[in-house]
This record gives sequence, structure tokens and C-alpha cells, in this order.
Amino acid sequence: MARPVRRLGNLPAEPTSFVGRKRELADLRKRLATARIVTLVGPGGVGKTRLAIRAASDLARAFPAGAWLVELADVRDPGLVANTVMAALDLRDQAATDPASLLLGYLESKELLLVLDNCEHLLEAASHLVSDIARRAPGVRVVATSREPLSAPGEHILPVPPLELPPAQTAEPLDRLRQNEAIRLFVERAGAASGAFELSAANRDAVVDICRRLDGLPLAIELAAVRTRVLDVGQILDRLTDRFALLTGGGRAALPRHQTLETAIDWSHELLTEDERTLLRRLCVFTGRFTLEDVESVCGASATLDLVSSLVDKSLVVRDDVRGVACYRLHETMREYAGRKLRDAGEVDAVEQRCTDYYVTRCQRASLVARFTLPTWLAWMDLEIDNIRSVLRRCLVRSDSRSGIQLATSLSWFWITRATTEGVRWLDELLASGPGNPQTLGWSYFIRGFLAVLQGDWVAARPALEKAIVASRSAGEPIQLANSLCMASIASNMAGDRSSALRLLADADALASELDDIPTKVSVLQARSLNALFEGDFETLKVVATEGARLSREVGDLYALHMMNLNLGGAALFSGDPDESKARYSEALRIAYQIDDRIGQFYLLAALAFHATTDGRAKTAARLLGASETIRIGAGATVMPVMSPVVTQAEESAVEVLGRQKFDAEFSAGKSLSRDSAVRLALGEADDAPATATDGEEAGPLAKREVDVARLVADGLSNKQIGARLFISERTVDSHVRSILNKLGFNSRAQIAGWMASTSRR
Repeated sequence: MARPVRRLGNLPAEPTSFVGRKRELADLRKRLATARIVTLVGPGGVGKTRLAIRAASDLARAFPAGAWLVELADVRDPGLVANTVMAALDLRDQAATDPASLLLGYLESKELLLVLDNCEHLLEAASHLVSDIARRAPGVRVVATSREPLSAPGEHILPVPPLELPPAQTAEPLDRLRQNEAIRLFVERAGAASGAFELSAANRDAVVDICRRLDGLPLAIELAAVRTRVLDVGQILDRLTDRFALLTGGGRAALPRHQTLETAIDWSHELLTEDERTLLRRLCVFTGRFTLEDVESVCGASATLDLVSSLVDKSLVVRDDVRGVACYRLHETMREYAGRKLRDAGEVDAVEQRCTDYYVTRCQRASLVARFTLPTWLAWMDLEIDNIRSVLRRCLVRSDSRSGIQLATSLSWFWITRATTEGVRWLDELLASGPGNPQTLGWSYFIRGFLAVLQGDWVAARPALEKAIVASRSAGEPIQLANSLCMASIASNMAGDRSSALRLLADADALASELDDIPTKVSVLQARSLNALFEGDFETLKVVATEGARLSREVGDLYALHMMNLNLGGAALFSGDPDESKARYSEALRIAYQIDDRIGQFYLLAALAFHATTDGRAKTAARLLGASETIRIGAGATVMPVMSPVVTQAEESAVEVLGRQKFDAEFSAGKSLSRDSAVRLALGEADDAPATATDGEEAGPLAKREVDVARLVADGLSNKQIGARLFISERTVDSHVRSILNKLGFNSRAQIAGWMASTSRR
């Protein structure tokens, strides 16, 4: 039985309204066989995007890592091109690695097809990135769409003409005429708009003339076809003819194609009500997708749902559903048109200011509860980030530092979990652009320092946190101050300045004890946990992290709960309580997956790989280590020194059981696991083949943990040495040895060694 082909990547399952293009598709496939970069070039509305997506969908199976679509139309900042490609590939800017470097490091071993859509406003940045990809990643092919070439080395240009036009003489049989690209598109869109539309002998002359009048431009044909809801095709043709006659002095001379498209849009625009026109032009202020709530707040429209629905029905606004949320966007050509209308109406400054005020206010309000509603808030941010980036850029351009700093600061949890280097960039630019709000400036520098700590950049972290402490004291903001002192203590500890770390921690502890603020108390407990970890004081670590976990759970602070469980898992591991360690790591992994914290997933999969080895599941451990490595590379992370022994021991133990060749095979299989599959495997929720003798994972009367201990006994290790190897206490090892002796009916360690030797020979 044939297996279905699995489509890898993020392409739409079925490109909409795609017709014909057989010649262009064949040409594109032929060029990609030898060319590394192919750019589809043509005017707006000609269908470049649909052609690229259709070709990528057809070719995806030829690339082991799939075909991936990167939508650049909503990106206005050239510095964010690499970030956008990373996001499309499901990589994560969550460490200190430069996004472009992270991206190139990830791609250099991949075989995939990358579609960069709408590059015309980012030509230099796109060209530079594509050139780097071609140089560093020999297995990657790039298809770009643009109104003009990228001018990248080795670029092949493929002009995209309008759709094939029907012949002017309509004597052709209807069946043949229905195969024409322009006709097919008109009929398809007219049928969708009116509920039923068929090409017939009665209407074919008008349909042919409409498609020819509109030069075969897909967007123009769609706009005309939508009118079949209220007009017949003869009426549509008459009105188009009248409009074109005005522009050509009454003759039928062809217009430039860009003018043909604008004429078609103009006609649709003039048929709108005044309220619809007003809303359409104001929608151009949204750079990315937008919701009805956004429209109501920014565009000042009443009866918003009815107006937006009407614009969708007329193909002037596109509806998208993102994770079950109804949202909308403008086609790039339509956004440009609406922008001109907004300028003509003299509304640019007023609408843009309303947009800025809306996002600053809404994000500030949301920031008060964001850490307690992270999954919901992050989903909203993923939807709105392009609009927010546009506002941040506008604040910089207009020197509105106060609004910009407030907005960037309110996005702290997005920067922490989604875009660390981007957050650093915005904060640095905005904080240097002018004064902020004195009452909240401490938080701004605190977030800058926090991001630097996450990046391991102590040089940047400590000055930022010193400024946060000064600003918080000056503003008389004790909560800001206590949190800044906590983070400064962590930064000093990481930098090796123990005396400063202890002094700052004592100051934070004293201040927090006077405050009735649970998040601040949790911050102090986290700083104390890390301090105890540096001192190797696992008992103190357990006490303070347990209290931190309790408080975090009480208020729904998932990020803090995840960190506390990570601390508790390590404390239990090094204190000889593997069951507690595994339970804590498992809960932390569930949270890290829920909030999509990639750094946390990387560490926790590695930690649970170690536990898999102690449970006798070496194959699972190898796969988890492979999955962990994939996530690490995708986040640009490095292994922290405190985790290095755990990762090393997990690999050594798995290799010892499986052998290097089989370990490498399982490790490679793990690298190909989806994050969902890897997490389920780590949590025991996925298929996990039972241990067999052929796997080197002995079954029999002993538990898996006891098999591991027995193997080390046979190697001649003492209980103390076994405990050090397995990260368990000497007393726990002694308990396992006694259990092994009882189960096997032996009296000595020598008998255990002999039994292991005979088992391995079977």
C-alpha cells in the first residue's frame, strides 16, 4: 500500500485561487535543478506569491527538510529579516547568538527549499542574507518573489507575466475556453462570490472581454469577479469600459499594467459606502494581521463587524484564522492603495497616533498580568508582533522615546521567551533615544539587565542593573528596586563576584520582607536558589526553591514555577533522590513546552535523558539527547557548566550500553523528532520500546535501575564510586545492592559480577 507523502514545512495546505501557470511552473522547476536562487519578478497583483507557493508545494517532497514560506510583506525593518526567517523555520531567538549567525548555522547542514515572499521593500537586506545562505548552506534552494531582482550573486531571474489571455475572437468551443487561465480564475472567483456561476454561450463574450480588459492580472480579475454578486457580467464590462475610456481618451489603447490594476481597485473603491472607504484607508496603519478589537480601537469605526465583513466579501480585505482566532490583513497592493487614500484624506498623523496610543496602552495594561497568563498573552503577541514592531519603529523615527520605552518594557516576557536579542536591540535604541517615564525607567533597565543575564552577558548586565537600582530608588519604587537588586545579585554571582552577590541579595531580601508582593518574594527566592547552587548547598536550595514553587503555583506564575522546578530537580539529583529529581524535571518540561521556552526544553530533555539511562533505557536516552541537541542549535544556546556533567554522563552511560555505532544511530533519530514527540517521549507519553537483550538493556528479575548498579558492581566500582557515577547517594547504592543480592539469592558482590558476565554472553 502506498504511503502518503508527509509535507514538511509551513506551506499552506492548498494555495487558493491558483490556476494554470504550467509554463512558469515547469520553468521554475527546471531552474531550481541547477540554480541556488531563483527570483520571481513581476508587478504587484500578478500572482508571484501563489506561483511560488504552488511550486514549493509540488517540490517539497524532494527536500528532506521540506519547503518553508517566509512572509516579508509585513516586515518594515531590514534588521528583522533574519529574525523573520528564523521564526518561519520555528527557530528561536532566545540566547546570545546573533539571529543571522544562528540561522546560517542551522541551515548549513539542511536540504530545504526556502520561499522568501515580497522582498521588494527589503532588497539590500534580503540580498545579503540570501547570498550568505547560498555560500554557507549548499543544500538550500531559495525562491524569492519581488517586484525587482535582489541582485544577489548567482541569482536567476524568472519574470512572471499576467495570466494567459483568451483570444479576442470567441469562436472557440466553451470546453477549450474554460481551460484558459484568466477565464478559469474569473469563473472560480465569481462562483465563490455569487454562489453559482458558469461560463456559457450567453456570457462568454463579456467574460473574455473583462479578462482581456484587465490584462490577465489575477488581483484585478478577482476584484471584478466579486461584483457578480450584484451585477451581471455585461454590467461589469460596461462599467470597466467606461472607466478605461476616461483614461485613454475614449479609445481602447492598452494602459500600463500598474495603471490597469489601480483602475480596477479604484472602481471597487468607488462602489464602497463612505464608511467602508473610511475604514479601508485606515486599515493600512496595521502592518500585519489585525483583529476586530484592534480595528474598533484604532480606526474609530462603528458597526465594525459588518464593515469588515463587507470588505472581505469584496476581496479588499483578506480573512485569516490563526490558532482559532479570526483576524484579517490587507494584500500588499491593497495596503499601498489604502495608504495613498489615507494621505489624500490628511489622516496619516491622527490614525498613526491612535495606533501608537492603542498598542502602548494595551501592552502596558497586559504587562501587569502577562506573567500570570503567559500562554494566552504569548499567543496574542505572536499574532500582533508585526504591528507592535511598526509602532516601536515609529516611536524611534518620531523621537517619541517615552512611548517607545514604555512599549518595549511592557513586552518583557515576549523578549524573555521569544526574542531575546531583538528585545536587547529595541531597548538599547530606545533608551538611547531620549528620556523615559521616571516612574517606570527602573523596570526598563531591569528588563535590559534580565535579558543580558539570559544571554550570559555579564558585561552588559551589571551596568544596566546598576542603572535600574538607581532609577528605582530615585522614583521611590520599592518593588522595582527589590527585583533589580535580585537580578543584580544573580548577575554578580554569574560573573564570579560573590561578595557583591551576597550584599545585593541581603538588601533585596530585607526590602522584600517589607512588601506584600508575591512576585517580588519569588524573585528573592530565585536569587537565593542560585546562590545556594553556586555554594553547593543543596539543602538550602531545596528549602528556598520549594517555597518559591509553592508561591509561583499559587499565583499562576508558570515561568517562575518552571525555574523553581528546574532548581529542585538539580538539587534532588545531586542529593541522591532520583525519583524526586525526575518528577520535578518532568513538571518543568511540561511547563517549558506549554510556554514554548526552548532553552528550558533543551536542558530538561537532556536531564530526563540522564534519568532514562539510570532507568535502563539507553535507547530512549540517546534519542532524547539528539532531540535536545536539535532544540539547542535552533535556539543558539550553549551548555551551562552546571548541566555539563549531567549531559556528559547521560551520553557516556548510553554509549556504554548501546555501543557508539548504535548510540549515534539513535541520537540521529532523536534529532529528527518533532518537539512534541520528544517531549512526549521524555514524559513517558510516547511509545518507548521495552528493553531487550539485543538493545543491551538487560531484562530479567532486576529492575532497570538495579541492572545499572549491578553492571557497575561487575566493573569493580565501590558504592561511593557508583553513587558518583549515577548521581545518587552512597546509601541509595547500598540499598540497591542489597536488593540485588536478595532477588538473585547471592551473598557477595563477586556473585553479582559473575551473573552479569553470564547474562552478557547469552
